[in-house]
Amino acid sequence: MKLVILDRDGVINQDSANYIKSPNEWIPIPGSLEAIALLNQNDFAVALVSNQSGIGRGLFDIEALNNIHTKMISMLSDVGGSIDAIFYCPSYDDNHEDRKPNAGMLIEIQKRFSISLKGIPAIGDSLRDLQAYEKVNAQPILVKTGNGESTLREKKYPKNKEMIKQKGLINIKNSVEFKKTINSLIKNKDLRLKMGEINYNFINENLGATNKVISFLKQKK
Repeated sequence: MKLVILDRDGVINQDSANYIKSPNEWIPIPGSLEAIALLNQNDFAVALVSNQSGIGRGLFDIEALNNIHTKMISMLSDVGGSIDAIFYCPSYDDNHEDRKPNAGMLIEIQKRFSISLKGIPAIGDSLRDLQAYEKVNAQPILVKTGNGESTLREKKYPKNKEMIKQKGLINIKNSVEFKKTINSLIKNKDLRLKMGEINYNFINENLGATNKVISFLKQKK
């Protein structure tokens, strides 16, 4: 089974310091829905893993969250994509086993899908995402959207040398490069780039760029 794990806010949709509390506030990042659809078309299941502490803080309720996800799923369906499973943690307690950087939701994914997450691409925009992914030996991927720029600028990413086996920077700047990425992906080419000092397997401009991970996985098989 081929699987990709995604964070939500800052990866699929625009994030907000005031939380995403209603469907009107949920705005997809350009190219993110199409990227998920492309993953589906290449036979990848997609699981979403999201901290939603706004529920525990009383800022919105489960019904509002369901309505947000209904909008997301509807818009994704319009471009031919789908999400196979959505996991969220409503707690704001950092000691809660399901709240990232803890790995509770990821462990649940392993149980539900009956799959080891070792090497599975897991995409996020913040340190807590990357730390959670590392705990289950998934392959963390940082996007520069959401909190990604500050995470990268402050070098807030895991430095597990056992996990990090190569230096790589993947950086998509425009739609032309994105289309080239898609074409290369379809042709099953290795798209890894070696561009210096960042000790992290993949750092991408946005979720659209993360489709390069498909080629990476195909090369590893």
